[in-house]
Amino acid sequence: MCVYSAHGVSPQVRQNAEARGLDVIDATCPLVAKVYQEARRFARDGRTLLLLGHAYHEEVEGRYGHAPDRTVIVETVADAKALDLPPDAPVAYLTQTTLSVDETRDIITVLQRRFTGLRGPATDDICYASQNRQDGIRAIVDRCDLVLVVGSTNSSKSIRMVEVARRLGGRAELVPDVTHFDPTWLAGVNTVGVSAGASAPEILVDQLLDRLAELGFADPSVQRVATEDVVFSPPARLTGGTDVL
Repeated sequence: MCVYSAHGVSPQVRQNAEARGLDVIDATCPLVAKVYQEARRFARDGRTLLLLGHAYHEEVEGRYGHAPDRTVIVETVADAKALDLPPDAPVAYLTQTTLSVDETRDIITVLQRRFTGLRGPATDDICYASQNRQDGIRAIVDRCDLVLVVGSTNSSKSIRMVEVARRLGGRAELVPDVTHFDPTWLAGVNTVGVSAGASAPEILVDQLLDRLAELGFADPSVQRVATEDVVFSPPARLTGGTDVL
């Protein structure tokens, strides 16, 4: 059994799985699949694709594989300024869905200034779950002496949330699980904010809240900034349908 992650995979991975006769479940997030389709469309139009994201991230690796001869990874504003392309070059940009809105905005601004024929996606590629959680951090950071984000050390969504809090002047720490929580962080702290990456299991959040309660931070209040009511169907392989990407 082979399961493609929510971040998607390159065509080569799919071809290898097919060649080996693997039983495949495609769990690619529909939002990521949309961006893959956009990448192929821009490549067919003969455009150089500027992929805003982190080269090490699974989603970027997968998307790069759809048009490697036409794709340039742009990780920073400095990368955008250093692109060796003429101002009238036919270029298009797409973004890793788990980036922070702030960092993509700055890079896109540079690209818009540099390239007269720049094209982009019809809608924002930032995952709504990432956007909502970043907005949640913005809503609480000014009222918290410390912000704790539950999420794994390789979760781009969770890391971006910590970065957003720190960029706004707050103290923030990533907590993969309660065993990584350091009580010394609470020195001089009166108010703690707790959030979590989109894919963090709820039990990890509950365990952290229980630990904070033991240390005197009980009776938490909830700050709601968005209601998520989007529902994605299970992979077609599990429902008897056919995966399309």
